[in-house]
Amino acid sequence: MDSHAPHITARQLADGLADAPLLGDDAAIDTPLVFVDLDADSVRNPGLLAAAADRARTADRFLVGVASGRRASDRDSLRPLVRELDLTYTDVPGVTERPFVSVPDLDCAVAEFETRIAANPQASTLLRQVMRAGRDVDARAAVDIESLAYSTLLGGPEFARWLRKRGPRPLPPPPNGDPVLVSRAGNELQVTLNRPERRNAYGARLRDALTAALNIAVADRSISRVVLDGAGPAFCAGGDLDEFGTTPDLTLAHLVRTRGGAGLSVHELADRIEIRVHGACVGGGIEIPAFAGRVVSAPDAWFRLPEIEMGLIPGAGGTASIPRRIGRWRAVHLFVTGARLDAGTALDWGLVDAVS
Repeated sequence: MDSHAPHITARQLADGLADAPLLGDDAAIDTPLVFVDLDADSVRNPGLLAAAADRARTADRFLVGVASGRRASDRDSLRPLVRELDLTYTDVPGVTERPFVSVPDLDCAVAEFETRIAANPQASTLLRQVMRAGRDVDARAAVDIESLAYSTLLGGPEFARWLRKRGPRPLPPPPNGDPVLVSRAGNELQVTLNRPERRNAYGARLRDALTAALNIAVADRSISRVVLDGAGPAFCAGGDLDEFGTTPDLTLAHLVRTRGGAGLSVHELADRIEIRVHGACVGGGIEIPAFAGRVVSAPDAWFRLPEIEMGLIPGAGGTASIPRRIGRWRAVHLFVTGARLDAGTALDWGLVDAVS
């Protein structure tokens, strides 16, 4: 494979070949990504695989497995190692184990992943740290970890580069009406995102109105069912890009994300809320629904998490909510590559619960 990132075997991983310091002499990230070849004969050695898994568990850089169809029968023996890698690409179609992502062309998948990491190594490395730190904590703590990293990246050079490329923009205009519609019938609360002219972008006004609406049900246990949907052609096109880079206070922004955002409110309502998505579900447009106990997707829905290419990571709770639905390995694939997921694949992976 034509790649600049190192390709090592499981034996070399076990021997510590991926353990060099993450930062070089100039304090820049040195080699943020290493691919691990899982087609070598060593994959049949349980002791070696266990040693490699121990190394992977404490590694500082992305470790991505590559397993071709020649070793499809070895997936059971590989399991201890692939669970500790950040994900494993395979060209075997229809693999259901969560640590694996099936792709039609291994070379293309490897090249795409490497390109994304190389373009924003700081955001990518912080993403990995957040994913690792948040996997064994509750959702509230995981959201806090994500947001602290997000605020760090807001002050970093990769996001600044994206802002320069985007250019200055005016703040979005005020809503034409209520940004969120709320109605109650008996024990059911209906909540509808209502900024179709901006594809229900998750800007400050919509965020505050949505959180207030959800907190009605959080406070009132007599509401036994909440249904959240969106008006217009898209459920939610993600954060309002015209507002990016406008916060004057990164600390306050962290507190707003973690204590004034909608994600944890949906998490509290998980057993009482159904979210119905359609059209574009980008960034927060799937990060927030993923906290719900039930997500119903229209056939035209599609999902994408583009934050890494902006020098950021998901900031609406996605590193907490999405791995809990699809596993951290497939979540890493979506976060790093920004791949677009259709409704059928989202259902197969568990990102949504039904397509209707």
